[in-house]
Formats: sequence, structure tokens, C-alpha cells
Amino acid sequence: MAGTLMPLATSLAWLAGAVLSAGAMLWLWQHGERARPDRGALLAAAGCSAVWCSLTAGLGPDHGAAIIAAMARNLALIAAIFCLFSADGRTDSLKPIRPVIIALVLVQLLQPVVLLFQWRASEVPGIARAAFEVRLIIDMLVSIGALMLLHNLYAGAANNLRPILRWTGIALAGIFAYDLNLSTISYLSGQNPAGLTDMRGLFAGIMAGLFALGMNASGPRVQFNPSRAVTFRTLSLLLIGGYFALMVLVTKSLALIGGDIARVSQVMFVVLAIVGAGIALPSARVRGWLRVMATKHLFQHRYDYREEWLRFTRTIGHAGAGTASLHERAIKALADITESPAGLLLMPNEEAQLELTARWNWPTIAVPAAAADFGFSGLIEQHNLVLAFDEARRGIDHHGELSLVPAWLMEAEDAWALVPLLHFDRLVGAIVLARPRIERQLDWEDFDLLRVAGQQLASYLAEQAGQQALMDASRFDEFNRRIAFVMHDIKNLVSQLSLLASNAEKHADNPAFRADMLVTLRNSADKLSALLARLGRYGSGQVHDLAPIDLAALARGIAERFRTVHPVMLTRETPVEVMGNREGLEQALIHLVQNAIDASEAGAPVFLDVAGDGLHGIIEVVDTGEGMTPEFVRTGLFKPFTSSKQGGFGIGAFEARELVKAMGGRVAVESREGLGTRFTVTLPIAEAARLLAGQAAPEPPSQEVA
Repeated sequence: MAGTLMPLATSLAWLAGAVLSAGAMLWLWQHGERARPDRGALLAAAGCSAVWCSLTAGLGPDHGAAIIAAMARNLALIAAIFCLFSADGRTDSLKPIRPVIIALVLVQLLQPVVLLFQWRASEVPGIARAAFEVRLIIDMLVSIGALMLLHNLYAGAANNLRPILRWTGIALAGIFAYDLNLSTISYLSGQNPAGLTDMRGLFAGIMAGLFALGMNASGPRVQFNPSRAVTFRTLSLLLIGGYFALMVLVTKSLALIGGDIARVSQVMFVVLAIVGAGIALPSARVRGWLRVMATKHLFQHRYDYREEWLRFTRTIGHAGAGTASLHERAIKALADITESPAGLLLMPNEEAQLELTARWNWPTIAVPAAAADFGFSGLIEQHNLVLAFDEARRGIDHHGELSLVPAWLMEAEDAWALVPLLHFDRLVGAIVLARPRIERQLDWEDFDLLRVAGQQLASYLAEQAGQQALMDASRFDEFNRRIAFVMHDIKNLVSQLSLLASNAEKHADNPAFRADMLVTLRNSADKLSALLARLGRYGSGQVHDLAPIDLAALARGIAERFRTVHPVMLTRETPVEVMGNREGLEQALIHLVQNAIDASEAGAPVFLDVAGDGLHGIIEVVDTGEGMTPEFVRTGLFKPFTSSKQGGFGIGAFEARELVKAMGGRVAVESREGLGTRFTVTLPIAEAARLLAGQAAPEPPSQEVA
């Protein structure tokens, strides 16, 4: 059964080659660029290839007609190579090429002579064997000559013409390389290898499709660009496969010795090979060397910029509890680009000297307190200089930096490169990279990528510095705000004491005045004593210990407090209980009343009005003073440190609103210039607050009694 299937499979392979070759010929005829001088030769080659594959499928590869068709195909391919030399604009240099072309044609034309000689002397013993070997030698000579011409063609082509030659060159080189291997193996073994011979037509058809693709205008743009990950994994698989193939070959070779020595040698070799693989494969140095070699010889650029950018952003953005600081992540992000194992971050101080800010995986290097002076930092900032220390150690000076490079960096053999971090042409810092495991020199691609990455890192570091400065400013602002609140409270107390002192000169003999004066002094002392305890509350936006407050009683107490200072009158005292913090609400109302007094003329009363609207208690502070403009009410009244009064702090209304808001209330204001101002403080009544708290509280789980 196997004997019948093999010829059928072989015939199908040759027929497939014929179909592919004929398809390539039709494609060239319809879609090939007509301006290409090699179009006619390639058309002839595809046609001859189709005829050759068809004859071989029907008559066999050793039939004379099939051999003549193969010869015609090779002559057409040699003509195509000659036309490609002409198309490349090297007509003047064709003189040394023509003899080679002529020699190849003459050698190829010996094929029918050998066939004729073999046919005439077929009865002589050994003639068939000699003719077979001569034909193989002819094929080898033609293949070697064609491959040499293709190499010279592509190596000497201009860069802009290489994409045009690429696909056609690959197809032609593939055809002649296949024929060369087939002829060599056949000559050495004395017979045609079945597998290679059977697949020759199919391979020729595939190659015909490739040079047809190269003839199309869009063909040269079709490129196979595998990712670096796929390339490295493929190379790893090939190396592992080659390693195991070598193990099998050596083991089989040792078996030829025979006896116990062979068995011992096989065991020792297998053990040594496994141990060697176990040591070499996990080695970072070996993997790095393979990556460098693959990048150098397989890719146009050293870096896969998409992968580098994704890794860079992942490293910088990987923040959280327990992770490295931004400074350390910045060093690692830059070091990963060049596969450096360690690095340092230097940042300028107030005197533009570079100081050590962070280190990553480099605990052994000793860094002086002033890592570099202002001259060095200014030079790398001015020129955006990526400094390669190996060049500096060899005395290469680009911008006069040799005299400024710190001595400790020149002496540290592990120091490999310094990358400046510039943000808007200002030096934010510099990163020193350690020497990678696989030694290499920095090139233009390293310099360009490191500069760009350094600028990106500089923006991150500058943004963090700006955020830190804002946080520090916010803390200072909070501190200043609390101090301003303290000064405001003290100012209110001073105003009361000043009025009391001026009235004491007139009414000191009045016993009732003296009694009121003692009450006022006691209240002022209590307020000063409680001031420090209230400092933690200012600016916190929170009020604790909420309880029911009799709003009318609170209003009467405030009016009584200001009785000796300024007339404060109650226009209405509706009994209403609100929910709040008595001390905080009193403090807020005192601010509002004091502001009303400051805005009123001497003797002009300030009115307090207490009322309720069902769910809320309301107290109004009304004055007949100067009033405020609508613009100031909208944009400046509740803004800290903005005041309409001479020498005012501008925090009374702001603090009052924040205190009331923290109790769940609100403060509204109405004001007319020349008529006065009305502040309305609204708070939830105690009963409504209790009901809301009861609805919000979770119900206890019900328990069933068994």
C-alpha cells in the first residue's frame, strides 16, 4: 500500500509546483510592472518551470525532456539575474559580469551534450553512472555561480533599490540554494534523495510565486516583521533543538566505537551536556549575550520602542504601599532600557550642586556629599549631554566635560553612563547607570532614547516636586489660617475691653456699671482661657457633641454680653430648640454680631430675631450699617483673608459659615449698600434631627423565640 501512495504523493507535489508556476506566470503577465527589464526573463522562467514540473510529474525527474525543461528554466533565471544587474543602473560595471554569465550559460548548455552522449553510449558499462555525476557537477557549478552573482547584486545595490530586489532575490537564491544542496547530497550519496527530489517541484513553484510578488508594485512593501518576543522565543527553540540534535549526533557517533568504552563515553557525555545546559541556560549573562547578538544581526533598530515604552510606563506607574519610591522607580525605568543592573539618582541643591537622592541596587558605591559641582551640572544642562564614562576615560572630550567630571565617577569602573533629566531646559536631576552584564559601547540609538526617556522622567519628578510644594504650602496656609482665627478672636476681645475701658472713665462710680464690668472681664478671661482649646477645631470642618440648644436663650445671652459694648436688641424670641454645638454656634453668632457692630455707627442698634418654620430654627443678625455690594457678597464675603474693613482679617463670616455648616445648618446673607445687612442662620430643630437619626440608624435584628 505504501508503494502505491508514495508515487501518487510525489506526482501531486510536482503537479502543485506546475500549478503554482503557471499561476505565477499569469500574475506576472497581468499585474507585473511592465517597466521592469527582468519581466520577460521571469515570465519565461515561470513558464519553463510549469513545463518542467508537468513533464516530471508524468515522465519522472530523470527523463531527458524533464532535464531539458529544467535547463531552460535555469537559463531563464540566469537571464533574469543579468537583467537585474542592468536594472540597478550598473550597466558600466557589467563588463566583469558578462564573462561569468556567459560561462554559466555555456556550462548549463553542456547538459544536453551529456544527455546525448549518455543516450549514444548507453550500452557501455559505467557510462550511465559517469553521466549522472557529470550532470550533478554541472548543476552544482551553475548553482554556485548564480548564488555568487546574487550576493554581489544585493550587496552592491543602493539602499533605495534593495526593497525592489528583495523578493526576487530571495526567490532566486532559494531556487539555486535548493538545487545546490540536492546536487551535493546526490553526488555524495550516489543517488537522488527521495524526499528532496520529490519536493523540488513544489518548492520551485512556491519560489516562482515569491518573485511574482516581488514584480508587483506593492510587493516590496509586504514584509514579515515578527515581534522581538517571537523572534527571541523562536531562536531559543532553535538553539534548544540544535542542542538536542547535537547530543543525539554525538551519542550516535560514540556508539560506533563499540564495547564498554562507548557506553561509558555516552553516559559521561550526556551527564556533562545536561550539567552544562543547566548552568548556561539560566545564566542572565548568556541570555543577555543571545539577545544582543539577535538584536544586532536580525533587527534594524536595537530597541523595540513600543515594548520599551510600555515597560517604562508600567515601572513608573507601579506605585502603592510597600513599593519603591518614585525616585527609585525612575532609576529602574531608565536602567531597564539598557539592561543596567543598578543606578543612582543625583539632584541639584540650592547651590546647583548635584547630591545623591536615591540609589537602586547599588549599595556599595561611595558617593560624596557634593557629588558634582555647579559647573558640571550646568554643562550637562546646557548641552543635554548623555555622558559615556568609557569615552571620558579614553580622553574623548565633546563639550569640555573632561575637566568637570567628578573624580569618583571616573574611578568607579562600574559607572557606565550618566543621563541628564531636563524639564523645560532645566536640570531636574541626573541618573548614573551601572555597566550592563554584556559589555557594549553606547551608540546613537542609545543616546537618542536615553535623552527622550530622561526628559519624560524629569517631567514626572518635576510634577512630584510641584505637588509636594503645594502640600507644604497648604500646610502653611492651614497654620496661618488658624493663627488668623486666633488673632480675630483676640481682636474681638480687645475691642470689647477697649470699649469697657473708655466707658469706665465716665461711669466708674456707678455700682451697676462696676458689676457689669466684672461680668465682662470674667467672660473675656474665660474666652481667652478657652481659646487654646478651640484651636484644634478651627479649619477642621467638624463640630462634635451636638445637643439641643434653646436658640432664644442663646440669643439673649449674646445680647446681654454686648450690652455694655454696643446696643444689641432682640426683636423676637420664639421658643425653639435646634440641634448643634452650643460653643460653636455661640462662636459663630458672636462673629456675626461683632461684624454687624463694626459695620454700624455708634449707638445704632444691632437686632437679633429668633423664629422657627416647622423643621428649622432661624436666628437673624440685622444691622443698619454701610452694607455690601453684590459682587463682594458673591466673591469676597466668605473668602478667607478678604475683608471690606480697614485692618480686618476677613475670616469672621467664613468661620461662622464653616461652623454652622458642620452642624448641618446654613448661613444666608442679604445686603444693600447704605441700608444694612441681614445674616440668616438656619439649623434643624432638635425633634427633626432625632427623627432623622432614628430613621438612619439600623434596626436591631429580630430574634425568634422557639
